[in-house]
Amino acid sequence: MRVAAIADIHGNIDALEAVLADIAGEKPDLIVNLGDCLSGPLAARATADRLMALDLPTVRGNHDRALIDRPAEKMGSWERPAFAEISEPHLDWIRSLPMTLVLEGEIYMCHATPENDNVMWMEELLDTGRFSLRSRARMEAIATGIDQSLILCGHSHVARSVMLTDGRLIVNPGSVGCPAFLDDEPFDHRLETGAPFASYALIEKTEAGWQPTFRQLRYDPRRMAALATERGYDDWARAVSTGWV
Repeated sequence: MRVAAIADIHGNIDALEAVLADIAGEKPDLIVNLGDCLSGPLAARATADRLMALDLPTVRGNHDRALIDRPAEKMGSWERPAFAEISEPHLDWIRSLPMTLVLEGEIYMCHATPENDNVMWMEELLDTGRFSLRSRARMEAIATGIDQSLILCGHSHVARSVMLTDGRLIVNPGSVGCPAFLDDEPFDHRLETGAPFASYALIEKTEAGWQPTFRQLRYDPRRMAALATERGYDDWARAVSTGWV
């Protein structure tokens, strides 16, 4: 079995199309989407239309939830431009997304962690405003009760795999459309991948176990950067253009 995992598209339709074209050439058995599909100042409507037509197994991310669990006037800066673009059918699609999914009896999917869609599974935020690899003991505690051999999550935008002591593998495919970001909660911090690539992962079940391959694709980000700049999101323009903020 070969699984293509995508995550954290954040309305970047051009990055998504690049990833989907590459996946088509790889011919996996399954494509899954780990959430945070639309939020940001890019192309939420076009991204929603594309994803709804694909009908992939998809879990809801924290930024997906933020489009449906509060009134528009209380939405954050990532949600406001996306919410202005999308329609009620798009919101109904988001409402239909589960927080977790189990596929084929051996693949577990969530956006961030099973219990909290806003906590990174494999990274922790330091008081320096940067991120570090979380301890394996803490990662294993989060995985308590999950029997599946492959655990897929997103949220951090960092492509990474960690093998737990019992052989279960956690894979984050990285972000399709947002390779860097700034945030001010719980305090000012940033995450930067350092390259403007559209990322996803192919994970193959072999005789030895699950084997991930991380794909980082060049695409032309200029249209998305121009949209971000036009809407007053210079940090997003820098992020999609460079992988830095």
